[in-house]
Amino acid sequence: MAQDIATLAGGCFWCTEAVYQSLKGVGAVESGYIGGRVPNPSYEQVCSGATGHAEAIRITFDPDVISYGDLLDIFFATHDPTTLNRQGNDIGTQYRSAIFPHSAEQEAEARAAIARAQPSLSDPIVTAIEPEAPWYPAEDYHQKYWDRVGDRNPYCMAVIPPKLAKLRKGFADRIEA
Repeated sequence: MAQDIATLAGGCFWCTEAVYQSLKGVGAVESGYIGGRVPNPSYEQVCSGATGHAEAIRITFDPDVISYGDLLDIFFATHDPTTLNRQGNDIGTQYRSAIFPHSAEQEAEARAAIARAQPSLSDPIVTAIEPEAPWYPAEDYHQKYWDRVGDRNPYCMAVIPPKLAKLRKGFADRIEA
């Protein structure tokens, strides 16, 4: 089985992680921090907005089953790529919409995905394509958060089910049975 990695930031990592972990061809989804200035930041440091990191997810996937382009199309369909440094009530650079390509091919595909997504949106896409940067896994209690406790968290219950509904509506054929 071939494996590749995609790194995406689309607001709260609990919310983006929940979208990707049920997809065919996705082997793992890890929540973490990327794009900042402080080595090994904590959740509290990142939440302050002072480190420059984004909450992000790192997806390990089989490109023979699901393409990088498909992952990006899902990304644009399940978060708001038109708000700068904000997703819903989460405000700050740590909640920015960003793609961190791991190769020139991924960067080209990210640009193509933005071009595919833009016509369906009324506002301009502000998703940044940022350089590859050190990845710092989030603390253990953030991993698989939706599966473990999300349905008991009012924030998650307000944000994640609509994202999963968009996933089911537009990409049902990509979801594990």
